[in-house]
Amino acid sequence: MNYRFQNLLGAPYRGGNVVVSGNNQLISSVGNRISVTDLVKSNTITLPCQFSANIIRIAVSPDGNFILAVDENSKAQFINIHRRIVLHRITFKGKVSALQFSPNGQFIAVAVGKLIQIWRSPGFRKEFFAFELVRTFADFDDTVSCLNWSPDSGYLIAGSRDLTVRLFCLRKLKEFKNNKPFLFLGHRDVIVGVFFGVDKKTCKILRVYSVSRDGGLFSWGCPDFDGSLGGKGEKDEEMVDPPSPGTPEKMDEEGGIGGDGVIAVVDVKKRKEFDEKEGDFGDEGSEFLLHKLKWELLKKDYFMQAPAKVTACDYHQGIDMVVVGYSSGVFGWYQMPDFVCIHQLSISREKITTAVFNDLGNWLTFGCARLGQLLVWEWKSESYILKQQGHYFDVNCLAYSPDSQLLATGADDNKIKVWNVSSGFCFVTFPEHTNAVTALHFMANNHSLLSASLDGTVRAWDLFRYRNFRTFTTPSSKQFVSLTADQSGEVICAGTLDSFEIFVWSMKTGRLLDVLSGHEGPVHGLMFSPSNAILASSSWDKTVRLWDVFEGKGSVETFQHVHDVLTVVYRPDGKQLACSTLDGLINFWDPLDGALMYTIEGRRDIAGGRLMTDRRSAANSTSGKYFTTLSYSADGSYILAGGSSKFICMYDIAEQVLLRRFQITHNLSLDGVLDVLNSKKMTEAGPLELIDDDNSDTEEGIDKQTRGKLGLDLPGSMPNRGRPVIRTKCLRIAPTGRSFVAATTEGVLVYSVDESFIFDPTDLDIDVTPEAVDAALNEDQHSRALILSLRLNEDSLMKKCILSVNPADIPAVASSIPFRYLQRLIEALTELLEGCPYLEFILRWCQEICKVHGQSIQQNSRNLLPALKSLQKAITSSHQDLAEMCSSNEYSLRYLCSTAVKK
Repeated sequence: MNYRFQNLLGAPYRGGNVVVSGNNQLISSVGNRISVTDLVKSNTITLPCQFSANIIRIAVSPDGNFILAVDENSKAQFINIHRRIVLHRITFKGKVSALQFSPNGQFIAVAVGKLIQIWRSPGFRKEFFAFELVRTFADFDDTVSCLNWSPDSGYLIAGSRDLTVRLFCLRKLKEFKNNKPFLFLGHRDVIVGVFFGVDKKTCKILRVYSVSRDGGLFSWGCPDFDGSLGGKGEKDEEMVDPPSPGTPEKMDEEGGIGGDGVIAVVDVKKRKEFDEKEGDFGDEGSEFLLHKLKWELLKKDYFMQAPAKVTACDYHQGIDMVVVGYSSGVFGWYQMPDFVCIHQLSISREKITTAVFNDLGNWLTFGCARLGQLLVWEWKSESYILKQQGHYFDVNCLAYSPDSQLLATGADDNKIKVWNVSSGFCFVTFPEHTNAVTALHFMANNHSLLSASLDGTVRAWDLFRYRNFRTFTTPSSKQFVSLTADQSGEVICAGTLDSFEIFVWSMKTGRLLDVLSGHEGPVHGLMFSPSNAILASSSWDKTVRLWDVFEGKGSVETFQHVHDVLTVVYRPDGKQLACSTLDGLINFWDPLDGALMYTIEGRRDIAGGRLMTDRRSAANSTSGKYFTTLSYSADGSYILAGGSSKFICMYDIAEQVLLRRFQITHNLSLDGVLDVLNSKKMTEAGPLELIDDDNSDTEEGIDKQTRGKLGLDLPGSMPNRGRPVIRTKCLRIAPTGRSFVAATTEGVLVYSVDESFIFDPTDLDIDVTPEAVDAALNEDQHSRALILSLRLNEDSLMKKCILSVNPADIPAVASSIPFRYLQRLIEALTELLEGCPYLEFILRWCQEICKVHGQSIQQNSRNLLPALKSLQKAITSSHQDLAEMCSSNEYSLRYLCSTAVKK
């Protein structure tokens, strides 16, 4: 029961901006969650914290320890990345359009509507209200669209939808009139990006760049300067003297504002040291007046990509380059200040919604929200560091590989993707289907995958060569919605949506062997028994039928139900059958005796929220109160059930009780999450969220995208105008039993068992203590020490006892372990195998356990199956790693031997 959210697959990026931290971690928003991708270790995780709506802006602190993220409801969370916990929360009074930490990490600039607010950055400590508002700038006439800090954290430049750019000074001046921002005019479209140009050697501000949506890049400078902002002649050195800490900066008498218009130089390093000592913007008498210069337009450059618009841009001060993304899916980067185009490349057919540099400037990161695409491009070698793309539409079906290392997903975008569960990356995509993929099935050999689609084909995929090696078709075109294969992999069966038949093919020849007729409705459930060759099928004709495919006897037995049967699954040992019906019941049958064993009524448990278009309240509505997907646990003791609801239910089968309900999301941007709708958002034209604003130029996400192609799977989809409805389309528990996945509206959610906070001893006695274990080890009583640690059920003690055994004594110690502790011992060996360098030693343990307890393991395979599957997964993973290493070493040795012979 101790499943916790671990990761989110199938949607690496859904909109908003993307940030790359200093330690090469790529931080992006996925709906109302935050995904963190390590570009060096090549893995991705999703933080467990959720927002109340889709995230629109993310900022990361300069040291890479904190994230500040804001959602559509202007609610922000301040998150510790390493601990993955929320430290502080704040709600802004308006929609946030831009967000950025200052380079020194002390302040945060937030664009809230027409205002720019400067907040003091919170720290590690938890406080009652950690955010402190320091300054507010209210000079714009329209929404602020972008902002950027100067490298010394003393200035802020911002662009707005009123076509202006303003330069703000954060120092507190004596006279209010002296603190007015400098105004840059000349753009004819919304400002997309503003940046400070800094000299590489002296770290001094040279110029200002501003980019507008119509493709204009304006360079601004001050003609009074010699190019280094150092003034004229010999006065440079006099004016770069650092101010004394704690005292106002003093202007040179001859170079002051009243003289020839030259001011003190902006020295970034010295200014940063001063700020760190001061800890604030300065005293009232400070005169740090970069914004009082007479900035002029030096140069106008245009990207010449009309009619495409500029949708994203970024500037790197170290290499003095600008990267730009367009609405046509093309990106380019330019060397400044000469505006030399280095390269242009098309990466998408949709608009690029974010484009950023990493800290070193050698990697470019691009995101396309509509396609769910995230790319990291190394521009020097012109190669991809990362290339991930989620499904365009909702995921329909899932399949775990037998060793639980791979996960296959099929969706309405006609694509199949195979993911590595441990890293969270998709490593292959199969796009050959021409219609929605409705069912997936991994073969027992772990090297091939089957898929069924509405395009009338069933395809077999080779996961070694990544190709479609066999296609199964029917004489006339059918729409397949269910799929299965027998344990030997010789027979493939698929159920149809339109003709209500089950087609049987030979895997070796691809020839159609049989057509099973008898159902009077769509066959949405299909599964072979794990113990024999009996095929179970469920249909909307209110029946579950058992078929003897190999003997050709047709329907062996029929189980009648009162309502339509939506799905059917076998228990892993094949001695029980579960099916869900339209009235919200889960019926458990004995397939041998044909008797009804248990019935679970889950209408109240699965009941979800209220849709915007519902005429009735959630309590009185009958829609969605049934289960569309079921999955047995690895040992068959409990079952997971999901449907058109925000809940996933876990039931104990023997007791017929609800063990736990998982709420898959708290995202209010999705329909069906709220139980009670807010009457304040109801207008005469209907709910406020469903009123289309045709004049809005929203750049993020998939707001009005039609989700899915199956009308029967989308109740209320037409009046809902494409607003996503929360649901669970498929559930699968891993063969190891340590995790399960759910195909939901937000993506594929991965839940995993976390045993770090569980103390679950067995046969605990007053003499079973850690001290007793240590005493037994000191006396070289390894068998007694291991049994005591297994009874105490402490991971560290069990591993310590296992590793202390002499290799020659392993057979004797393994034979002394009672069978009731065997499962825990296998789990401990699995954990050691995943993170221990003593591979041969652990494999010797596994070998001796199989020799000594082989018969007992075979007789109690159902209870030990999850632990054995986990052990198999760990051994397979180690084998793959060693195989790759050995193969590489073999070719290296061959090369070295051949060169030695030639010499």
